[in-house]
Amino acid sequence: MSTEPLPPQHIQGFAAVAAQLADRIGTVVLGKPEVVRLALTAFFAQGHVLLEDVPGVGKTTLARAMAAAVRGQWRRIQFTPDLLPSDVSGVTIFNQASRGFEFHPGPVFANIVIADEINRASPKTQSALLEVMEERRVTVDGVPHPVPQPFLVVATQNPVEMDGTYRLPEAQLDRFLVKLSVGYPSEDVEVEVLRGAALRSPDTLEAVTDTATVGEMVRMALRVHIADPLYLYAVRLAAATRDHPQVRVGVSPRGVIALTRAASAYALINGRGYVLPEDFKALVEPVFAHRVLLSPDAQLRGVTAAEVLDDAVRSVPVPLPDNQRVGA
Repeated sequence: MSTEPLPPQHIQGFAAVAAQLADRIGTVVLGKPEVVRLALTAFFAQGHVLLEDVPGVGKTTLARAMAAAVRGQWRRIQFTPDLLPSDVSGVTIFNQASRGFEFHPGPVFANIVIADEINRASPKTQSALLEVMEERRVTVDGVPHPVPQPFLVVATQNPVEMDGTYRLPEAQLDRFLVKLSVGYPSEDVEVEVLRGAALRSPDTLEAVTDTATVGEMVRMALRVHIADPLYLYAVRLAAATRDHPQVRVGVSPRGVIALTRAASAYALINGRGYVLPEDFKALVEPVFAHRVLLSPDAQLRGVTAAEVLDDAVRSVPVPLPDNQRVGA
């Protein structure tokens, strides 16, 4: 990360645009400001979002609203059991007129890709997203094809115990920066949804900004200052999950990188050019929970990843500016 601090006016401009985006998306995703805030954090951190919840709570609406608010090119892929990898990435076809092979890009070539009900497709098709989510390019017949920038995958999935679902492999779960749950709305919000159900649609949203500005905001997030003690704090949080007696596989180094990137974007959204320990604490669960694999015994006893992460946060001392340490 750059050592040159961000100018205050740039930080204020970032926070203002992020607030406008959150407000605009919030007009169609009612009563879920924290979910919207975390989804935008992932967007600015060049991460991807996994939304897991029961059908009908607004997962796809959130993804479509994000696309509309940034005036980005977006595509929706409806994952089904018969979907093929080439249906996602594209295919090379021989053109008899030109006597050569031509690449026909798939729906993954967009700024925002909505992978709807991703866990209804076979693991082979799910794996078609692995390369593009990590490297932002697709390789077909040995030829790499870069996708548009900025690039975000917003995947929705139904809970794995529901009919017709496949569990996402750990390697793919690790590609998502955050895993979020929209959840049921409150009674008041649900009544408000019913009152204006026909009027509130992502198709009616006016864009707040464009993809070029989002690209600049992504680059700004890379320049947020993280003090050396906070890097050590992030590493120790991950190590606490690896050493936890109820965890089979803890957070990987990729997960630690994800946490620091998310914290940088989160700090800017909050109008700061530097990261605080509180940013890590706010992001530990959405960034780490889907990366923690519990032991069979813990699963039988009903232990959750959130409980393990609470233990990890409490066990790691919080760094202070004066080099003192206190408990979490």
